[in-house]
Amino acid sequence: MTNLLNSFIQTNQPRIEKTLHDLIKDINAPQQLKEAMLYSLQAGGKRIRPLYTLAVLEELDVRNEDAIIVASTIEMIHTYSLIHDDLPAMDNDDLRRGKPTNHKVFGEALAILAGDALITLAFGIIARLSNISPELKIALIDQLSFSAGAEGMVGGQVLDMLGEGQTLTLAQLEQVHVNKTGALLSYSILAGAIIANASEEKKTALEKYAFHIGLAFQIQDDILDVEGTSEQLGKTAGKDLISEKNTYPSILTMEGAKTELQNQYNQAFQALETVQMHKGLLVEFADYITKRSK
Repeated sequence: MTNLLNSFIQTNQPRIEKTLHDLIKDINAPQQLKEAMLYSLQAGGKRIRPLYTLAVLEELDVRNEDAIIVASTIEMIHTYSLIHDDLPAMDNDDLRRGKPTNHKVFGEALAILAGDALITLAFGIIARLSNISPELKIALIDQLSFSAGAEGMVGGQVLDMLGEGQTLTLAQLEQVHVNKTGALLSYSILAGAIIANASEEKKTALEKYAFHIGLAFQIQDDILDVEGTSEQLGKTAGKDLISEKNTYPSILTMEGAKTELQNQYNQAFQALETVQMHKGLLVEFADYITKRSK
C-alpha cells in the first residue's frame, strides 16, 4: 500500500467508524436491536465501499460534509447483506471478520431484523440529508435502490444460490458477480460522482471503472478462498468448494483466474485514463483490491 493510499485510509477510516456509531446510537429503537446492528457494523472490515465514495470526491476535488454520511450508509447496506448471507437459510456461516456471525450471537430472528433495520435506516438517512440538493438525493436513492435490490445485489445473491451444484459458463458467472458484489461497489463509486455532480464524461468513465474493478474484487475473493486461510480472511476459507459454488478458479483454473484478474484491472485503468484520473487514489485502490491478502 502506498503512502498516498495509506494516509487517505488512516484519515478517513476513523471518521467512518465514528459516523456509523453515531448514526445508530441516535435512533429511537430497542436497545437489543441497536446492539445487534452495531455488533456487525463494528466487527471490522476494510470499509472499501465508503472509502471509495470519499476517494472519488477527493479525486474530483469536491468537499461536502454530508459525503461521509452517504459513504457510511453504503456500509450499512453492505453489512445488512453480510448478516443475511451468513444465515442458515443462505450460506450458513459461523464466522465473519474473525468473529461469530450475528445470528450466532443474537439468534436468527434478531439477526434478520438487524439487517432489515440497517437497510431501511440507510435510505431514510439519505432522504434527510441537508447539504445535498433534493435532485441529487433522489438520484442517490434511485441508484441505491437499483444497486442493492432485485436488479443488483439481491438478484445476484439469488443467481448465486441457483448456480450452486451446477456448472455455469463464464458469462453466467460474470453476471452473478456483476450483481452480487459489483453492484454495491459500483454504487460506492457512482455515489461520489453524483454528490460531486460530475460531468457525464466522468460519470461514464467512473461507471466503466466501477464495473471492471467490481469484477476484479470478486475474482480476487475467489482466489483468496482457495489460497487463503480462515485466520487471514476472517471467515471460513474453502467454503466455495464445499458449497459447490462456481468460481473463477473452478471455471478458468487458478492461472486463468489470475490472468482474468489482471485483464479486469487493465480495463479499469484504461477507463480512468480517458478522463485523466489514472494517477491518483482510484488507481491506488485498484492496486490494493487486486493484490490484497484478505
